[in-house]
Order: sequence, then C-alpha cells, then structure tokens
Amino acid sequence: MSHKRPDPVRWLWYQYAGTLPPRYREWVLFDGTCRTWLARVFLRGFVQIAPVLGALLAILVLIGGAWPIALGSVLLGLLVSLRFTAAYAVESVDHRLAKNGYPQGHGTAVRRALDADANAGRAKRYRERWRHSDDNNQAK
Repeated sequence: MSHKRPDPVRWLWYQYAGTLPPRYREWVLFDGTCRTWLARVFLRGFVQIAPVLGALLAILVLIGGAWPIALGSVLLGLLVSLRFTAAYAVESVDHRLAKNGYPQGHGTAVRRALDADANAGRAKRYRERWRHSDDNNQAK
C-alpha cells in the first residue's frame, strides 16, 4: 500500500485531532486500519496527555510536593487516560476517519474485512473443537 506520510508537524497536528490535507487521505486510512492500529491509538493518547502530565509533575516539584505522591498522581493520570483511550478506541478512529473524508464506520468495516479470514479460521477451529462434541451428545 502506497501512502504519503505526514511530516512531523502535521503528524503532531493530526495527533491532537487535526484534519490532514487530502494528499494524506490514504495514510489516514492506513493509520486507522493497519495491523498496529490499536498501538497507534495508545501512542496518540500518550502524546495527547504527555504535556499535561509533564506540567502537573513540574508544578508539583516546584511547589515542593513529595516525589512519591507527585509521581503516583502522574502515573494514575496516565493510567486513567489510557483506560479512556482503550474504551473509545474504535469510535475515535472511526470519527478521525470521518473527519478526513471517509464514511462513518469505515475504519471498523475495513478492519473487519481484513480480519475476516483469520476470524473464519478461528470460528472453524472453535466449531470443530467445541461444537462437534455437542453434536455427538445430541445424537445419543
């Protein structure tokens, strides 16, 4: 798949919910549907929260807060942020794609199509292993 990657400034703009120019449209689709799409969502969440956590830590250090409490609060903030990132990963990617010109739900549909073969294989193995014994028990 050939796609033009955005430069670092545009990439950062994109991470903070900015819309990229149309020439990056294929990259935006790739970003939301590639094998590592979920890791990219977590990276985006970390990039978005890092300045806030850094400022919080700096303030706590400057006012003379205790290091364990300051570090603990920053870590807790990061964990809560990443939890929300995980909870809304699918919706945020679909929204990001819609902002860049794709129909709503397109990312989910593309990922589902890409995973169809793997999911079919898993479903077949599941039926062979677990449903086969049910069929035998019903025949008795």
